[in-house]
Amino acid sequence: RAATMKLKHNINPVLLQLINFIILLYSFVTYIPWYILSGSRQTIAKAKQVKAKPVNNKPSGAYRSVNSLHCLASVLYPGCDTLDKVFKYAKTKFKDRKLLGTREILKEEDEIQPSGKVFKKVILGKYTWLSYEDAYVKAVNFGNGLAVLGQQPKTNIAIFCETRAEWMIAAQACFMCNYQLVTLYATLGGPAIVHGLNETEVTTIITSKELMQTKLKEIVSQVPLLRHIITVDGKPNTWAEFPKGVIVHTMASVQAMGAKADPGNKQQARPTPSDIAVIMYTSGSTGVPKGVMISHCNLIAGITGMAERIPNLGEKDIYIGYLPLAHVLELSAELVCLSHGCPIGYSSPQTLADQSSKIKKGSKGDVTTLKPTLMAAVPEIMDRIYKNVMNKVNEMTSFQRNLFILAYNYKMEQISKGYTTPLCDSLIFRKVRMLLGGKIRILLCGGAPLSAATQRFMNICFCCPVGQGYGLTESAGAGTITEVCDYTTGRVGAPLVCCEIKLQNWEEGGYYNTDKPYPRGEILIGGQNVTVGYYKNEMRTRKDFTVDENGQRWLHTGDIGEFHHDGCLKIIDRKKDLVKLQAGEYVSLGKVEAALKNLPLVDNICAYASSFHSYVIGFVVPNQKELAELARKKGFKGSWEEICNSPEMEKEVLKVLAEAAMA
Repeated sequence: RAATMKLKHNINPVLLQLINFIILLYSFVTYIPWYILSGSRQTIAKAKQVKAKPVNNKPSGAYRSVNSLHCLASVLYPGCDTLDKVFKYAKTKFKDRKLLGTREILKEEDEIQPSGKVFKKVILGKYTWLSYEDAYVKAVNFGNGLAVLGQQPKTNIAIFCETRAEWMIAAQACFMCNYQLVTLYATLGGPAIVHGLNETEVTTIITSKELMQTKLKEIVSQVPLLRHIITVDGKPNTWAEFPKGVIVHTMASVQAMGAKADPGNKQQARPTPSDIAVIMYTSGSTGVPKGVMISHCNLIAGITGMAERIPNLGEKDIYIGYLPLAHVLELSAELVCLSHGCPIGYSSPQTLADQSSKIKKGSKGDVTTLKPTLMAAVPEIMDRIYKNVMNKVNEMTSFQRNLFILAYNYKMEQISKGYTTPLCDSLIFRKVRMLLGGKIRILLCGGAPLSAATQRFMNICFCCPVGQGYGLTESAGAGTITEVCDYTTGRVGAPLVCCEIKLQNWEEGGYYNTDKPYPRGEILIGGQNVTVGYYKNEMRTRKDFTVDENGQRWLHTGDIGEFHHDGCLKIIDRKKDLVKLQAGEYVSLGKVEAALKNLPLVDNICAYASSFHSYVIGFVVPNQKELAELARKKGFKGSWEEICNSPEMEKEVLKVLAEAAMA
């Protein structure tokens, strides 16, 4: 497998023999001191160990982590069975430690591109930090301020905002006061936002000035129950078309109200473990998004399982937060950090690296300033880094390129044996490592499958393990995560200590849990992390969730997996006619085909997508008359075959398809 992922060089065969001899000699001389000093013996031994076992001898039996065979973990700290208690515990333990960091904006400029487009560029300063105590006080005041505005315990409140410190403060305020936090992606389209806000009957929405002006402004009149809009980043410019009866507040003014308010019956408002903490809207595969009800005990069980897979997590770490907090992967990762004393520095995809789109040339991106040790990413971002680095490698001189390729291939071989390569890391890969700040010790990847080539590239160039995880919003983000010592590719690891996983036969697809050499079937996740169900959607809840004779709740994921001999899971297929693209969004291929089949230009179409790409492809049987007419309009002359094979005409047809799909 490693051989197919190796990079190709063009070195003289005689010279190559000499280089290989030197590498062999170097490996031989350094092996014994490395073996004694590095402690890698334990790592290699651990990588070969069985990581999960079936709880009984039945093919349909559940697999559990070897660390939780007799009892699944569900609580992070004794007595901390709700999220407000977890935050209070962390605040007491890490009182004056840094928790939430934000970079100050020193300067904003408009940069005119050669095409005439104007790009906003920023110059950012250092990170300024809120301590655990600061964040706790802000959250308490905000929660009390919301109560002054009339928010009642166990009622819904929406957050529609970019990932930032205020998002986490608002969320903690809601957890404390037992308000049910409705989360919506900042990238959702208008109708989906309207659906989420109206279905949950929210009267208050927490947002930012930019999203209020760009997204909420157009739809606010379609949300009749809305009474309060709270902007987290200061006072917005008022707009004339504002509906009567909607009041705009700033987060600071609500916190000021809360600071003056009488705490009163605060004790009664405290949540219980089974109370709903979050109603998280997922990007629905068809039509409107679904709201997943996640309780306090679901989230706590999930983060307990995740934290166990991150060795030595604590105050020495720094996590960079830039993925959407409305996504369960980011929310869980940040709650894991918050509960273990690990500071969170906020960023965005536009300011992440020195080369990011909003960073002014010559100034520093967020990773360079923060130097994080932990980072979560979706495959699309990792693939982008992979392509950028490989483009740079191709631009190198022949000598530099061949040196990089030799080091890359050598390290790939060493990794597959479980060995480290300190010399290569410091001499060859140091510069690439600096792209993510130079201090990353674990990269967490989730949201969609990661290709083996990209995973191996991240291992080699960033000199750190890539923890590939599998989980769903419906399982509070928890399911499996690979162990840091496991350098195999294409697998998602063993079940977390908070849950168990079994495989159910899927006859239609020909997958059975009695298959050899590996049992296969639909993945069912059971445990305290399995959520309550879908908001106001009993029918769908009954379809996707079941309860067994022991009262254990199971989620039917619709994904097909196989268990390997060491108890690690591999995702091999999907039951539904859905494909999850690289960034984690679902595409219903049938829906795409249905939308495009009716075009005059299309006689028939087959849409296809893969989780390793961020786009859909289509095989089109064109209508001869319509395509010939389009060619005539565009001034293209040629036979029918030439028209069909012309890249120019392909682009024109793609334009028509894209316009129809957008409509």
